Amino acid sequence: MKKLHIIILLCLVTGFFSPVISQEKTNYIPPEDPLVQKNLEEWQDLKFGFLMHWGAYSQWGIVESWSICSEDVPWCRRNAEDYVAYKKAYEMLKTTFNPQRFDPQKWADAARDAGMKYVVFTTKHHDGFCMFDTKLTDYKITDKHCPFHTNPKANVTKEVFNAFREDGFKIGAYFSKPDWHSPYYWWPYFATPDRNVNYNPEKYPERWKKFKSFVYGQIEELMTGYGRVDILWLDGGWVCPRPGIKHLPWNQDIDMPAIAKMAREHQPGLIIVDRAVGGKYENYRTPEQRVPDKPLSYPWETCMTMGGSWSYNPYDHYKPTHQLIHLLVDIVAKGGNFLLNVGPSPQGELPQEALKRMHEMGLWMKVNGEAIYGSRPVAPFKNNNICFTKGKKGQIYAIYLANKDEKRMPSDISISSFKPTSGTKVYLLGYNHPMKWKYEKGKLIITIPPKVAVHPPSQDAWAFKLTNIRK
Repeated sequence: MKKLHIIILLCLVTGFFSPVISQEKTNYIPPEDPLVQKNLEEWQDLKFGFLMHWGAYSQWGIVESWSICSEDVPWCRRNAEDYVAYKKAYEMLKTTFNPQRFDPQKWADAARDAGMKYVVFTTKHHDGFCMFDTKLTDYKITDKHCPFHTNPKANVTKEVFNAFREDGFKIGAYFSKPDWHSPYYWWPYFATPDRNVNYNPEKYPERWKKFKSFVYGQIEELMTGYGRVDILWLDGGWVCPRPGIKHLPWNQDIDMPAIAKMAREHQPGLIIVDRAVGGKYENYRTPEQRVPDKPLSYPWETCMTMGGSWSYNPYDHYKPTHQLIHLLVDIVAKGGNFLLNVGPSPQGELPQEALKRMHEMGLWMKVNGEAIYGSRPVAPFKNNNICFTKGKKGQIYAIYLANKDEKRMPSDISISSFKPTSGTKVYLLGYNHPMKWKYEKGKLIITIPPKVAVHPPSQDAWAFKLTNIRK
């Protein structure tokens, strides 16, 4: 029991646990702008994206931002009794952040090798530390008191966006609406009891107006100085008009209509993801650290950590490749995208274990990507251990999820959800010859050649392409 308590304490300190948001609402409002519709449709074709939480906090290997928030929840724990001293030390991390091994091209290469097609990068998390060259605060990586500011790649967000864009990725800017460093959000005059603004904006409207201008200004910087941006991924859903979330202490309306109008004037067709708020500025939903039980009626994306923490944790444990591939297939079969997060190290490198998983996922995608990219869900979505997707030409893909120790394919695989026609052909992706099949007792039975069964074209899951097939 003592050992268990130590493990739990380590998890709390290093960030193994993190907040989870449930977002299965029904008040989805489809975008009306044809350019946004087009961009959203293209985004749904991509299926697999890369998310990175990175900032000065990475030096401590702790949960990003949350340890300076005074809430009695696991992800806000800190290894200090004196909050004032802790917060001061946390903010001084800016003066020691010097990621000399930062090379965004290596990140882009690794993501491309994994089969990822879009990126979402944390330009600023809740703590307010900016990973871009904002002109509106000195709490940033390009400030003269940050040793990295002299590096040619100091404007990290620009470097990341440029490297990934050149490799053909859609570009997403993660931006935190709350800013716990801003005196216009956490006013130093008052204590900060929780994550919310620590004064009543209706009582102090001029102060809140300054915060709104600050948020608007920083988003405009990102929309004008960093090339083409496809997704504005806004976190901190509690910063919203109070009717959106009834339990909030007061209204935190930052005027999303004005922000959206400005952002899309600079970035036509921009997808806006005002997370957990709902309404017309949440163009797709983002269930966090979980996969919905069934397909959802609107565009969505599971955002999930590869390990246990969003940000860098030197003691993190990463999900095995087998599990990651099954997660990807399950998500795509239900109509979603998979946004997989890895936290870079304080030196600016992706952890080796994460790179290994990404490479192994890429090997699988090179064989089976046809069943993933550009697909759409098709009922019954999943039957036992077989998931289904539909291609744009009407072809059906049946993806067999192998057991963890199942390295050899079975001699035959049965599918009861679809009926063949006289012109039906069955192919195993990664194998150049049509497969033999028969239809008996309401089941399509695919025969696996012995040599293929022993040496399958991929590991962990096998995808079959069915043409001229019907329900």
